[in-house]
Amino acid sequence: MRASGHGDRMFAIIGIVVVFAMVFGGYMLAGGKFGVIIKAAPFELMMIGGAAVGAFLISNGPSVLKGVASDIKYIFSGPKWNKDDYRDLLSLMFMIIKLLKTRGVLVLEPHVEKPHESTLFGKYPKIQHDHFALDLLADTLRMMTMSMDDPYQVEDCIQRQLKKHHAETHARAAALQHMADGLPALGIVAAVLGVIKTMSSIDQPVEILGGMIGGALVGTFLGVFLAYGFVGPMAARLNQIYEQDHQFYFIIRDCLVAYLQGHSAPVAVEIARGNVPSELQPSFQELDEHLNSLPADPLAA
Repeated sequence: MRASGHGDRMFAIIGIVVVFAMVFGGYMLAGGKFGVIIKAAPFELMMIGGAAVGAFLISNGPSVLKGVASDIKYIFSGPKWNKDDYRDLLSLMFMIIKLLKTRGVLVLEPHVEKPHESTLFGKYPKIQHDHFALDLLADTLRMMTMSMDDPYQVEDCIQRQLKKHHAETHARAAALQHMADGLPALGIVAAVLGVIKTMSSIDQPVEILGGMIGGALVGTFLGVFLAYGFVGPMAARLNQIYEQDHQFYFIIRDCLVAYLQGHSAPVAVEIARGNVPSELQPSFQELDEHLNSLPADPLAA
């Protein structure tokens, strides 16, 4: 397991522990009793959680639902792309530009027509198995084989695809944030139902009525607690991860546009290196040494 993923998991777990410890620890130290909360929580969670999930299903399409379900793991594992992945992408782009400079664009035609079978892309399996990265690279190279070599047109085309991908991924975090925004109101719904139940038992002794009112207020508490203690922060973290991972695809854009502007492979890669997130960015010397270790023939097995 890479160190960054371990760090993300550790901080996420620490955050969860701190939220629970500070809220319930403070309640306990203030003399609060857990009996009412424990008794009411299962029913309140059923109403609030069930309604939140139902509203989530109503307000989002299948692609967003599947995306959120698959991306929740990134809150604990961290961004998809790490330092080695950025170095690998820069290396792949270096080899591609080197081939374009020395053998011409047609030498890449077999690789862009069947990118999943390409030995060139296969040198970096994680990139080859990323649907968007592979399609973005292969589609752009395919356009170049059809004599689309204006750097401004190519950059505009890539930028449109990046914008679409950015909107599609951020829709998942937005959906999660909408759930967080609705949880306090659903907590109030549960609390109002608890008050209705209490009012129907108005002839009961004060001790019983006090317990029933306390149970009703648990709904308001849980709605706010879940919204601002968990679901909202999860949406914010996903937004951060999406932003960082989106930088990965800028490398493809910058390298290919730099090539079309006439730059050599080392210069194009150096231009793209500037878009690597600072904490994942290889130094000039590190990247230079790695590029010098690549095979002279990029298509060699």
